[in-house]
Amino acid sequence: QIQRALRSLSIPLDRLHIMKGHMIRDMCKGLSRQTHAQAKVRMLPTYICSTPNGTEKGNFLVVELCQSQVRTLLVTLYGDGNMSPQMMYKIFDMPEGIRQGEGEALFDFIAQCVSQFLTETSSDTISSEERLPLGFVFPFTCQQMQLDKAELISWSKGFSCSGVVGNDVVQLLQSAIDKHHVGNTESSGGWLSSWRGWKSSSGQASRVQVVALMNDTVGTMMTCSTEGRPCEVAMVADKGSNCCFMAEAYLVETAEETSGRMCVNTEWGCFGDDGTLSDIITPYDECVDEESSNPGVKRFEKLVGSLYLGEIARHALIGLTSEKALFAETDIGVLKEKGVFTTQHVLDIINNEDGMTEVKRVLHSLGIQPSERDCGRVQQICRAVVGRAATLHATGLAAILSYMCQTREMEKLMVNVGVEGELYQGYARFEEILKSVARLLSPECMATFLPSKDGSGRGAAMVTAVALRMAAQRHEVDEVLAPLQLTHADLEQVQALMRQEMERGLGKNTHASASVRMLPTYVCHTPDGTEQGDFLALDLGGTNFRVLLVSVSEEGIRMASEIYVIPPTVMQGTGEELFDHIMDCIMDFQRKHNMMLQTLPLGFTFSFPCQQVGLDKALLLTWTKGFSASGCVGEDVVQLLRAAAERKQNSGLQVVALLNDTVGTMMACGYDDPKCEIGLIVGTGTNACYMEEMRNVGTVEGDEGRMCINMEWGAFGDNGCLDHIFTQFDKVVDESTINPGKQSRFEKLVSGMYLGEIVRQILMVMKERQLLFQGKSCTKLQTRNIFQTKFLSTIELSNGLALRQIRAILQELELDASFEDSVLMREVCQAVSLRAAQLCAAGLAAVVEKIRENRGAAKLSVTVGVDGTLYKLHPRFSKNLQKTLKELAPNCDVTFLLSEDGSGKGAALVAAVACRIANAMQ
Repeated sequence: QIQRALRSLSIPLDRLHIMKGHMIRDMCKGLSRQTHAQAKVRMLPTYICSTPNGTEKGNFLVVELCQSQVRTLLVTLYGDGNMSPQMMYKIFDMPEGIRQGEGEALFDFIAQCVSQFLTETSSDTISSEERLPLGFVFPFTCQQMQLDKAELISWSKGFSCSGVVGNDVVQLLQSAIDKHHVGNTESSGGWLSSWRGWKSSSGQASRVQVVALMNDTVGTMMTCSTEGRPCEVAMVADKGSNCCFMAEAYLVETAEETSGRMCVNTEWGCFGDDGTLSDIITPYDECVDEESSNPGVKRFEKLVGSLYLGEIARHALIGLTSEKALFAETDIGVLKEKGVFTTQHVLDIINNEDGMTEVKRVLHSLGIQPSERDCGRVQQICRAVVGRAATLHATGLAAILSYMCQTREMEKLMVNVGVEGELYQGYARFEEILKSVARLLSPECMATFLPSKDGSGRGAAMVTAVALRMAAQRHEVDEVLAPLQLTHADLEQVQALMRQEMERGLGKNTHASASVRMLPTYVCHTPDGTEQGDFLALDLGGTNFRVLLVSVSEEGIRMASEIYVIPPTVMQGTGEELFDHIMDCIMDFQRKHNMMLQTLPLGFTFSFPCQQVGLDKALLLTWTKGFSASGCVGEDVVQLLRAAAERKQNSGLQVVALLNDTVGTMMACGYDDPKCEIGLIVGTGTNACYMEEMRNVGTVEGDEGRMCINMEWGAFGDNGCLDHIFTQFDKVVDESTINPGKQSRFEKLVSGMYLGEIVRQILMVMKERQLLFQGKSCTKLQTRNIFQTKFLSTIELSNGLALRQIRAILQELELDASFEDSVLMREVCQAVSLRAAQLCAAGLAAVVEKIRENRGAAKLSVTVGVDGTLYKLHPRFSKNLQKTLKELAPNCDVTFLLSEDGSGKGAALVAAVACRIANAMQ
């Protein structure tokens, strides 16, 4: 019988693995908005999003509601790494019956305790005028909506005060503090008086303000974070049992916070209430449950909490006695009385080196006369009961550690675990069992256990201190980022300015002074799907030159291409050498594809500034991108190519169109969607084009039909009209460019070439204000362009997993960053990229609204062909752009279509459309 009893209290390793899996699944249910209500592991958000960093300082009040007492503390932190906080405390016994009385009476008593404590506290420690933030340790299950707002879900531990369940516990305490004028002084608008509504309802500034509520588990975690090393998990093994940990915030769906991490209070005591633990529950556990005040619930807690372990052992002894395996020669009637055999008795029996003597002492004190054999068996049972509790604690902890490792996408997790409670402190082998079982169940996790030093008190002060530090930091961060935040009115103004500059660019008399050039392209039609044939396309925009053969048929478009390198000597030589080299490449392509005897229409994408005077005639205005070939500026680019063909005696070249990549993007997408009448590039640079009514194009003769206008909107604002939205960061970036104060002002706010540098400037300001990297020197951050725009895409990945990549980027920049630094860096990147998307949307809104008004339509349905790495690769840019556009142009239904090779396919389609129109005219 003894062996059977011991086996029932011992859980095999494979069963522990199954239990761990059940725990993880229930944790996920608790975190999900859809399944939270059904989860037994509640996974309650605490709104604690940071652990101490050692800079916290000041005086902090703590009030802790205990089983039969109220404990008040004053904790002083010195910003020294929190290694030596000073603490003063006073304990007040609760009056008889208050735990079952009215809630108002309970909170009035707590307020009076705080008042008396402050009265008795030495004036040397705090002045009578000093305002004191208070952390409230409330060890009951609450639904927390904010750090300082939490509704009680249910009482436990013998409490049943009326009028509290379903109400905000923080407000109840604050109201009591205000009612009793706990140290109130006239408002002087002092330190943090504006923070979270510091004033009381009476109009006076309450000297004591409740700024944070937490339970003892959270307090334990925060206490253990004060030892100069972050602690991200805490477990309390006490009368009740619980665990909390820092979860990825985006996974906590029941809270709105999605950035960084948030401490989650698991409330794992109810694990198993759905029957998942039924196979390990013994008859002794059933008896304990039936005799409890809440049968059928908190099944896990009733297996592990020190409130129940004595009772489990008592029922085991009763059962074994009835089976005549124990106490055959003595009366055990006393054991039938609930509560007579306590957990402390159990701990005394298993901890004492001379166990047999201790068993006899305990049993004699109960009036039981055991034999030597009885003493040995009682000791075995007690060890099994407590050993099982330690094992189950380890299993729950293993589930949390593995979950953290998985959700952080780590191969190995190293983490500090704060531990506190009667069972942890009272059982010598508890930590040994905890370590060994957790290691067996979660071999990928390495936990270091840190015994808590007054988790409820010191930890509560740390929560409060961190809350105030984060609030002060939040205010400064908002101050730094505020100039980047554009209101709807700001964006409407940008839209109106863009429209104004568009009209100026189209006007015959105002074109020359417009910042938006609105250049005619002589592309007057978009594809209609009937285009067919083979076409050549050329793409010159950098050191690589492409030649393409594009076949257009009813089945679609097929392309073959070759890439050729243009040597620097050719780029910087004479014009003849450059265009001869281009012709050599074209002829090589023709030979490879057996085209030497064919004459195919050719479209030429030439991505350099030109003044276009016809579809196949464009004068080069200036070279860029490292080109400086002589004899080309001011010349017709198409004619330079034709002249090179003549020199090479190639008569198979029929150049019908020259265009830029923006027009090519519109045409490429126009083949797939006839409603595509706008082209947009948002990459290293930015530009747009659209189909304008000829009657509005004052720079070209004729009023019939439409023509694609190359806006060259990158220079929007060069006339100073956008100066009001240029921030100090933009000005510094602008001043470091080759063209400060002019050319591409809009582009410097929107395009990928500049966003990384804007972010770098903001990071440097934040570092100087000690908002990042604790103000430490960051030499590499001083290097211009060290922060690449591609980092923004990595950093802003939507699901929060990018924080590891952020750390990697920071390490690459030789920056020693904390987790909070990573979160703040992401916020900076988001602010910069959001503004870029919003400004791009404002420009586009001006375009679509002009098209709608041109056509006299109440509603417009149009497609935008779009290309560029920023639009395509950034995780949020496209969504932010589309959302803002919808808000600014609600009467326009705009579809975005990603371009596939606008420079190549688009050039061929311009040629194809030109041929179709020419054939139709014949």
